[in-house]
Amino acid sequence: MIVRWLAALSALALAATAPAQQLAPPTVDFSTAPVTAGMWTYQALPGGSMARFIDATGTARFALECSKVTRRITIARTSAVAAPSLLLWTTDASRTVAVRFEPNTMRLAVDLGARDPLLDALAFSRGRIAVSIGGAGLGGGALIMPAWPEIARTVEDCRI
Repeated sequence: MIVRWLAALSALALAATAPAQQLAPPTVDFSTAPVTAGMWTYQALPGGSMARFIDATGTARFALECSKVTRRITIARTSAVAAPSLLLWTTDASRTVAVRFEPNTMRLAVDLGARDPLLDALAFSRGRIAVSIGGAGLGGGALIMPAWPEIARTVEDCRI
């Protein structure tokens, strides 16, 4: 009994001195990668609002949609094919989120509660945000956008 206790204590001490395991950083440095040409738009909607990033061709590539009724924000990225996840990157945080593919709108989407800390990270990112399809951060399909106030306005709409 004492031997088992000492072995467990020794294992705990060894684990405490081992370096913390961290997630591997994205292989693309989103903080220096070129920003996708385009602009943000904001639109008030019945029951909510929407911020959309429209690229240089006029295509809406990324959107945040607030539903005041549910207090949820849908984050959506245009995609022609299904993927399991999106990597959302900001200057302060990043998270891989599981998404659903919506074939009728050709987008990958996830719903977050209006108070999710990731929304604050998106709203207050310094300079840019990035979204990568697949969540690996490998740059395939990475969309790197300027951080404009339309994001914060949409998030705030869902909180009041």
